[in-house]
Amino acid sequence: MATTHNTAAADEELTFYEAEEHGHEGSTLLGFWLYLMSDCLIFAILFACYAVYGGNYAAGPGPRDLFDLNLVAINTAMLLLSSITFGFAMLSMQKGRLSPTLFWMAITALFGLAFLGIELYEFSHLIHEGATPQRSAFLSAFFVLVGTHGLHVTFGIIWLFTLMVQLGQRGLIPENKLRLMCLSMFWHFLDVIWIGVFSFVYLMSVLR
Repeated sequence: MATTHNTAAADEELTFYEAEEHGHEGSTLLGFWLYLMSDCLIFAILFACYAVYGGNYAAGPGPRDLFDLNLVAINTAMLLLSSITFGFAMLSMQKGRLSPTLFWMAITALFGLAFLGIELYEFSHLIHEGATPQRSAFLSAFFVLVGTHGLHVTFGIIWLFTLMVQLGQRGLIPENKLRLMCLSMFWHFLDVIWIGVFSFVYLMSVLR
């Protein structure tokens, strides 16, 4: 009888801890969604600023003079491919396979670094041509919007490498899985923002 009572108490305690763990996971995801929403507001403001100031060239060069759509398309492909490889990492995580998860995370990081490298090359080329942020309102809005996205990608890559170290040390424990889920949402969010940048800042600016 005592054994039955002890078993029931143990089951009740286990259920309590599981509920507490799920509650912690839910609050973490909710908090991260709120952060992403605040980031959406920041980028919405930056897009609005570009919409207002993007046509003010101050007798300087415009998008048709500066933007290389072929280079930007390659850069876009780098970020889109990184989003796909991150999806493979998440699938490996769900299957409990640590090595493939780390492999796909490393590939994602390489695509992210390639994206940043091309973006830095573009910025240096524009500055070398005299198209600095101080040259016109158009260039100020461009550098702030694209540069803010680039800073987010930089932060995402640092987070990615940090999480790879944590996975190597502790494996696919629930805490690391939760962190990986948050990073996945952040990375795909950056992918969506960049599609907006490519369409609105580069493509439409050149075509109009």
